[in-house]
Amino acid sequence: MSDKIPEGNRSARERLAQQREREKGREKRRRTLIVASAVVGVLALAAVVGLIAANAGKDDGGDTASGPAVAPSGAIGEDALTVPVGAADAPSTLTIWEDFRCPVCAQFETAFKDTITELADDGQVKVEYHLATIIDGNLGGTGSLRAANAAACAQDAGKFAAYHDVLFANQPPEPDDAYGKNSRLIELAGEVEGLDTPGFRSCVEDGEHDSWVKKSDTAFREGGFQGTPTVLLNGESVFPSKGDEQISPENLKKWVAGANKGKKPGTATPSTPADGSSAPADPSSAPAS
Repeated sequence: MSDKIPEGNRSARERLAQQREREKGREKRRRTLIVASAVVGVLALAAVVGLIAANAGKDDGGDTASGPAVAPSGAIGEDALTVPVGAADAPSTLTIWEDFRCPVCAQFETAFKDTITELADDGQVKVEYHLATIIDGNLGGTGSLRAANAAACAQDAGKFAAYHDVLFANQPPEPDDAYGKNSRLIELAGEVEGLDTPGFRSCVEDGEHDSWVKKSDTAFREGGFQGTPTVLLNGESVFPSKGDEQISPENLKKWVAGANKGKKPGTATPSTPADGSSAPADPSSAPAS
């Protein structure tokens, strides 16, 4: 009997071996891409941190806002610099410092928006947003200031959370100061139901909350934070990592669950509309009985 491998079998085996090699090559490229993406993310964060450090002494680049700081409706905390979202009695607090021109902030929002919304809606965390204007100072322009003022105007209308998400979803490239144009910010308000009103337009055009935004940015710079976004869970930094663990939607949920162990979820109905933005807290604004 001949011990030669039939030609048909040999061809099949060769094709199988070639297929295995191709699969190995694809898997290697996939792993390389994942690692490269992670490195790019780390470098992007490092670039933002380095840029802030290099320009820490620069002026913020916006027009000087004069007059008293006019806080948006429902702002809380020291000097009313915090925009709250979620139940006030939630057992944990997620503090987020952001700049609407900051590309890493947009990346963070893209990756974590749904998770944060879920945690807030379930009464696990109350989210406290703070606005900064770092990119204006680093690259020039007024987009950070103008967008933050517009977001504060949206807070007056009870639409902060929705407009906040629209601004990050439509963020221009970092060097592009498109948000320095009030017309663009008003155009984007059209994507939030009920926001594009004469009152909102006037608030944006007049820079009603400019001084408040600048005061918030000063608090950021004096707070010793290293960059935007700065994300704190109950005062502890969790971005880009907490201890030895990198932040991820799963890890954020795990950290919140650990912090909330044995505690009841928040149930207090926020003085806010369904989108999570605060309504005016000043009793004098309530109608007389």
